[in-house]
Amino acid sequence: MSGRARDLIIDTDPGADDVVALLLALASPEALNVLAITTVAGNVRLDKTSRNACLAREWAGRADVPVYAGADRPLQRAPIYAEDIHGEEGLPGLSVYAPEHGLAEGGAVEYLVWTLSRAAPHSITLAMLGPQTNLALALGQAPEIARGIREVIVMGGAQAMGGNITPAAEFNLHADPHAADVVLASGVKLVYLSLDVTHRMLTSEARFRQLAALGNRAGELVVAILEAYVATDMERYGLSGGPVHDACVIAYLLQPGMFRGRQVRMSIDCGEGPTLGQTRVADAGASALPANALWIEDGDAQAFFDLLCARLVRLD
Repeated sequence: MSGRARDLIIDTDPGADDVVALLLALASPEALNVLAITTVAGNVRLDKTSRNACLAREWAGRADVPVYAGADRPLQRAPIYAEDIHGEEGLPGLSVYAPEHGLAEGGAVEYLVWTLSRAAPHSITLAMLGPQTNLALALGQAPEIARGIREVIVMGGAQAMGGNITPAAEFNLHADPHAADVVLASGVKLVYLSLDVTHRMLTSEARFRQLAALGNRAGELVVAILEAYVATDMERYGLSGGPVHDACVIAYLLQPGMFRGRQVRMSIDCGEGPTLGQTRVADAGASALPANALWIEDGDAQAFFDLLCARLVRLD
C-alpha cells in the first residue's frame, strides 16, 4: 500500500483472534491510521472485551489510540458469548491483568456518530471484528453518517463452510443478526471475509515456529494465544491447523491482492429458528437484485503469515 495511511476505526470484541488483528493493525501505522478502537460484547462480556482491547493497545505500545466501550448486548436477541472457545477472560493462553491505561471518556456509539458525521465523504474505513451492534446503533441515531464511511470490512458469515456457532450461522452474525442487517441495508460499501476464507488461512507447526522465531514479546504473545485458541477448531473441523479469523480483515486492508472474492447479493436471516444469523449469498449475475457486498472466499495463507510476522517483529 502506498500513499497516505487509511483512516480506520476498529470495532471489536477481543477475543483471541481480535487481539492478533489489533496487534497487526497497530504495528502498521504507515498504512493504517487507527483513529480509535471501539468495543462490543461478543466473544466475552463487554467489560472483558474492553479490558482486552486496552491490553492489546498496551502490548503494541500505542497508548495514543483511544478505546471506547460500546454496546453490552445485541439489538434484539438475548446475548450469547463464546467463552468455550476464547476462555472466561477472552484471552486463552495468557494471564490477564488491569491495563495501564483505561477507556476513553464517552461511549463507542457516541464516538462513531460524532466522528463519522464530521468526516469527509467516504473517508473512514471500519473494520468490524465482532457483532455489528455499535455501528447499527449509530446508523439508527444518525443515518447520514453512512456518508462518511469509505467501506466496512466485516469478519462474518459463511456459505461453503456452514456455521461455527450453529450448523447454519457464523458467530458474529448469529450474535446480532439484526445489527448486521441494519448495516447491510444502509448502503455502505461492504466487504465480507467469511469462514469460507478464514478456514483457508490456517496455522501450522512451521508457522508457529515462524512466529516464535521473531524473538520479541509480540511473537510470544501471539504464539501463546493461538496455540490455546486454535486447538478447539482443529478438533471440531478435523483441520491440520486453526484459523485466525479477525486478523484476515487487517491483512485484507494491508494487502488486498492476497485475497480473492466475488460481488454478491447477500441477505441475513433474522427470523427466529435454526437458521438465525445465516448468510444467504448469490452471485451478482444470478440475482435480480444488484450486488451489495464483496464476498471474499480464498486467500494465500503463507502470505498472510509472512505479513503477520513482518509486522509483529516491529513491536518491541
